[in-house]
Amino acid sequence: MTLPAITPDRAKQLLADGAILVDIRETDERARAQIGGSHHRPLSKLDQTGLPLAGAGPVIFHCKSGGRTAANAARLRACAGSSREAFVLEGGLEGWGKAGLPVIVDRGQPIELQRQVQIVAGSLGLAGTVLGALVSPMFYIIPAFIGGGLLFAGITGFCGMAQVLMRAPWNRALHSPPA
Repeated sequence: MTLPAITPDRAKQLLADGAILVDIRETDERARAQIGGSHHRPLSKLDQTGLPLAGAGPVIFHCKSGGRTAANAARLRACAGSSREAFVLEGGLEGWGKAGLPVIVDRGQPIELQRQVQIVAGSLGLAGTVLGALVSPMFYIIPAFIGGGLLFAGITGFCGMAQVLMRAPWNRALHSPPA
C-alpha cells in the first residue's frame, strides 16, 4: 500500500486548510531542523503515541527526504485511520526547504546520531589504515574492529558506538530521559 505524494506547495495549501503535518524522524534529527507547526511522532514510537487528533482533516507525513515515509506507507496509512486522508510530503524536509518554504534550523544542536557514528567510524577506519601503512601493520586491527562492529550493528540492530555517543556531553540533553 502506498500513500499519495504531494508537493510542498500543495502541502502548504492543505495545512492552511487544517491538515496536520507529522514529522516521523527521530528526536535527534528533529532537534537540528524542523518544519514549524509540525507534530513530532517518531516512527520508532508511532504505534504507542498515535497521531494528533485535532480535527479530522488530512494528515501529511514527512521525514528527511521522503524515503522513510514511502517505505513505511502501509504503517502510516494504518495510523492515520481509514476515514482520514493521508499523504506523504514529496522530498520530505529537504523538499520543503528546496521549495523555498521555511525550515527552522538550530545549528546549536548536535548532528544526528547516525551521522556521528559514520564520522567516528570513518575517521577511525581511515586513521587505522594510514597508520597501518606508514607505522606498523598492527594498526590494521582498528579498521578490522570498526568493520566488525558495523557488521554486528547491521545484523543485530545494536550499535555500541551509538550507545557511547549518546552519552557524549553534546548529546546528553537529547538522549536523557525526562526528569
